[in-house]
Amino acid sequence: MADTSRFLQAVKDGYNFKGESLKIGCAILDGNVISGADVLIPLKTLNRHGLIAGATGTGKTKTLQVLSEGLSDAGIPVVVMDIKGDFSGIAAAGTVNDKINERCKLLSVEFKPSAYPVELLTLSNQKGTRLRATVSEFGPVLLSKILGLNDTQESFVSMIFKYCDDSKLPLLDLKDFIKILQYISDEGKEEMEKSYGKISTSSTGTILRKVIELQQQKADLFFGEKSFEVDDLMRLNDDGRGMVSVIRVTDLQDRPKLFSTFMLQLLAELYATCPEVGDLDKPRLVLFIDEAHLIFQEASNALLQQIETIIKLIRSKGIGIYFCTQNPMDVPSSVLAQLGLKVQHALRAFTAADRKTIKQTSENYPETEFYKTEELITQLGIGEALVTILNEKGIPTPLVHCMMCPPRSKMDILTDVEIDAVIAKSKIAARYNQVIDSQSAYEILNGKLEDAAKKSEEIKQEQQQQKEQRPKPPGRVSKKDDSIFDNPVLKQVGRTAASVITRSLLGVLGLGGRRRKSIF
Repeated sequence: MADTSRFLQAVKDGYNFKGESLKIGCAILDGNVISGADVLIPLKTLNRHGLIAGATGTGKTKTLQVLSEGLSDAGIPVVVMDIKGDFSGIAAAGTVNDKINERCKLLSVEFKPSAYPVELLTLSNQKGTRLRATVSEFGPVLLSKILGLNDTQESFVSMIFKYCDDSKLPLLDLKDFIKILQYISDEGKEEMEKSYGKISTSSTGTILRKVIELQQQKADLFFGEKSFEVDDLMRLNDDGRGMVSVIRVTDLQDRPKLFSTFMLQLLAELYATCPEVGDLDKPRLVLFIDEAHLIFQEASNALLQQIETIIKLIRSKGIGIYFCTQNPMDVPSSVLAQLGLKVQHALRAFTAADRKTIKQTSENYPETEFYKTEELITQLGIGEALVTILNEKGIPTPLVHCMMCPPRSKMDILTDVEIDAVIAKSKIAARYNQVIDSQSAYEILNGKLEDAAKKSEEIKQEQQQQKEQRPKPPGRVSKKDDSIFDNPVLKQVGRTAASVITRSLLGVLGLGGRRRKSIF
């Protein structure tokens, strides 16, 4: 039996912060919620990123929902990648029941049902505000990393972008990029090599195959206009609460390439757009990535390095990134090392591999005299988690077994009618949902090839006319007479008559035909 008073003091000392904090629950010791052992998260350290992990059904999404509610109330915009489709309920007020009342009593909190300001976004044809980005905005480096190209192919893509910039050929969608690849491999090859260097047909073929592979995951829906501006993710509602932008990606579970493409582009755009601000009293934006293993599932080493670099640097922009996944080992160790907040829900030990994962996970947490971490991870109840964060000095707080606060919004998905109502209130949906097909590389190159074909036809016609207008040599039979003698029937009759006359003359001279044998 642990010393309760000593444990309470350790929690109070470890989770006592200056400035504004967010309460996420209370600490548990020996199965009992300890009154006064509040687990707080300082808003100032939320740009240090974090991890929410645990097996299916242990309460990860509800923890994500509680954090999003607290951030919105504090005036911090939130972006959530909702890949399971069960997070949209944050737009509607929750309902009270006996379990919620009992939990709120244990945690000494009041349950106030509340709906939050939500913007529903989508990468496909689902209901919501459309998210798009142009190929040009990706740039040659990021596009090459997504396609998994080698250094030679990447330099070739950079050359293509330079050629398009110099030739005023906008690269907006994938059909533009495919068209330029086809053009410089054929009609435009001489022009390209004259100014930019030798073109490798094998390289263009490889790049084209990679782009088509991306197309097969319906990436055409994402590339194009109108490009989404990141400022629209960092808005406040009229009442001063942060907007919760829910990106509905339920149809991307079987398309990890497109999911990672979008996420990396969004992170890169946030990093490039937002100014350096250092450590603020509260972050400018917090991004939650649900089912984060989809980002790393098919990522190349180059792509992982890009993600790791952005994670390290983007915190100075006042942006926090939180990964939500079932297995904490899904996140590469290089990225895991950058995550300050860790909320670990229960893990299940069904196999030897599961037990190994649990052992590794427990070793990633601070040592504690109050818990046997490896055992406790498998015994956590629904809505309970092991929690540790970085304090204002960057030191990990004591590990606590925490009973999490319940969400105040709806813990279920929205109905179609409710989704329509949220979209109808959107201030940006009309702007981004309009279909735009500006003149870009595809149309310009097609026009260029059509003009070239038309010009070539005109030259042929002109040459034919010049040939017909040339003066005829004297004594030459006219074209009209030629046409008579060109008749195949007349030609055959002439040849037959000539043969008969020739044989007759030769016969008279004794030179033609077969000689008859003399009877003498």
